[in-house]
Amino acid sequence: MKRAPILAALALLALGGCRDSGQESQMPLDYPVAAKVEVVDDYHGTPVADPYRWLEDVDSEQTRAWVAAQNELTYGYLAELPARERIKQRLTELWDYPKYGAPFQEGGRYFFSKNTGLQNQSVYYVQESLDAEPRVLLDPNTLSEDGTIALAGMSIARDGRKMAWATSVSGSDWQTWHVRDIDTGQDLADKVEWSKFSGASWDEKGEGFYYSRYDEPAAGEDLTGANFFQKLYYHKLGTPQSQDVLVYERPDHQDWGFGGDVTESGDYLIITVWKGTAPQNLLFYKDLRDPAAKIVELLGEFEAEYGFVEHDDGVFYLTTDLDAPRKRLVAVDIANPAKDAWFELIPQKGITLQGVGMINGDEFVAEYMKDAHSVVYRFDHHGSPLGEVELPGIGSAGGFGGHRADTESFYTFTSFLYPPTIFKYDFGTGASTVFREPEIDVDLSAYATEQVFFASKDGTKIPMFLVHRKDLELDGKNPTLLYGYGGFNASMTPYFSISRLQWVEMGGVFAMANLRGGGEYGEDWHQGGMLANKQNVFDDFIAAAEWLIAQKYTSPAHLACQGGSNGGTLVGAVINQRPELFAAALPAVGVMDMLRFHKFTIGWAWTSDYGSSEDPEMFPVLRAYSPYHNLKDETCYPATLVTTADHDDRVVPGHSFKYAARIQAAQGCDNPVLIRIETKAGHGGGKPTTKIIEEVADEWAFLAHHLGLK
Repeated sequence: MKRAPILAALALLALGGCRDSGQESQMPLDYPVAAKVEVVDDYHGTPVADPYRWLEDVDSEQTRAWVAAQNELTYGYLAELPARERIKQRLTELWDYPKYGAPFQEGGRYFFSKNTGLQNQSVYYVQESLDAEPRVLLDPNTLSEDGTIALAGMSIARDGRKMAWATSVSGSDWQTWHVRDIDTGQDLADKVEWSKFSGASWDEKGEGFYYSRYDEPAAGEDLTGANFFQKLYYHKLGTPQSQDVLVYERPDHQDWGFGGDVTESGDYLIITVWKGTAPQNLLFYKDLRDPAAKIVELLGEFEAEYGFVEHDDGVFYLTTDLDAPRKRLVAVDIANPAKDAWFELIPQKGITLQGVGMINGDEFVAEYMKDAHSVVYRFDHHGSPLGEVELPGIGSAGGFGGHRADTESFYTFTSFLYPPTIFKYDFGTGASTVFREPEIDVDLSAYATEQVFFASKDGTKIPMFLVHRKDLELDGKNPTLLYGYGGFNASMTPYFSISRLQWVEMGGVFAMANLRGGGEYGEDWHQGGMLANKQNVFDDFIAAAEWLIAQKYTSPAHLACQGGSNGGTLVGAVINQRPELFAAALPAVGVMDMLRFHKFTIGWAWTSDYGSSEDPEMFPVLRAYSPYHNLKDETCYPATLVTTADHDDRVVPGHSFKYAARIQAAQGCDNPVLIRIETKAGHGGGKPTTKIIEEVADEWAFLAHHLGLK
């Protein structure tokens, strides 16, 4: 399924009194000393103190000593939790089953990934046909002993003979591209460095590929320095990177980024131009049939999102949310691209269009989202409906990739209690057949999933998924974990998670709220939770917690909140605003300093969703909810386990460092506030299985102890 580009990063006061977390009282912890410095910034005439600014320098001796002391305290505390080892053992047992990626075909060969169960990284295979014996194409587990070098991207040439593949070290966003000969399994000498937020797209003959990169950062700034002036290049096989051809750059726009994709026909290079994480982009193209052709700015205003699908004789098929917040499919004649000349093939529906592919000749396959779950429809070349693809239930479907001439495709379907299952779809018969189905040693029939709707503070109806044992008693005593994100147009849809399965197996309730700021109901839903509307996200999450309590699923003594990245911001803001509502909190890799996030790596790109403290109108909005700045001394905050990683160059760890130091100083009761700092890891992508299991075991043991889970 071809989709509009996922752009850059993050794909980011009522005070309560002290209350019992549901466990016996504990002795207060002796937190490592965090020195305070006299740093005060002036924001449009308002002084704002930043006493832990020194923790932004993550490599200083002082910060390293603080990190070591914090980890010693945290890991010592977690090791003493009574259920920790049992949880880790059971989680390891549950995790140990084969996991497959859906196959795709290129040059007559099929490619897929497989993890036997507990491998740190999935292994990639190639086979000459679906019935042939697969052979290993790339095993990332051989790249490092501890699994911290991961595959960060791959692209197969059209003839199926070459593969561009990128590595990421210790979870960093930086990518290094290599080229492998698929026939021999040997790597060529080609090496492309300092690529980030980029794929690789081969030319028609497989002689080279297009990719995007930044200039090499200054010494010591590779994990913290701001990323500006991305450029689009072409790398020809057999030549050094120094000879790569600069295809496009915009020195007049430091915040523009570029993605280059060659059409299936090989006729055009489609250049998607992004700016920040806003779902608006430009669309340019270059006619590759003419070596002298110039780049044409087809759509040159940041006013809507445009996703290229396919083309016919100079007519481009594009998805867009222009005049359609839930998106539509249009045909644009590049000889007359004026908007009043566009032809609408698939109009906007009452559900949200996520992506369109062209397959089975001239057929469009459109994936939609209805109340945060997948539905898929087929349309002919003129946009006339051909029917719905029947899915196994309420869940998430992804795939339907392939070439235009293909008459079959593969997709994966998953839900909270439906392990990822790969289906083969026959366009001739309209039938889906199971291609690969995982075997998990758990009786999933003992659990239930339900979708509920509740009213937020302003009356907006918000959906939420619940997963729990079927024999659950609504007595207000169930340990419950409420998860949310709410930002950057990202939709939270049902998917199978071994760790969440373990949580409900242990007797917990898992709840996932579809907050405003996401993309579940289109661009209007996104805008309802961004910029000056960000408080809506926190109100939605608080209303979800209150609904769970009112319906007697749980109570404040048994309720925890969890979120990562932008969701970490959510957790930090919500426990500041309503600390009495939760017994425990798990903010992960969060953006905690809303006044300075734009000064590091790709943080500037998030201003499209957050705004910037440099804007006098947005400063008071950001200051009002910034997790770091709104902690109040002598307030009883929930038992909190902050998690981050030393190689996170998406949300730099200084955010969590400063936040942890401040909340430890502010804590007004004996609930522990700890920070767990992973080494040789980043924002989450490519994290090895061993590290994931260790981290989840720590989190579940922490929650079990503080929510009273027996």
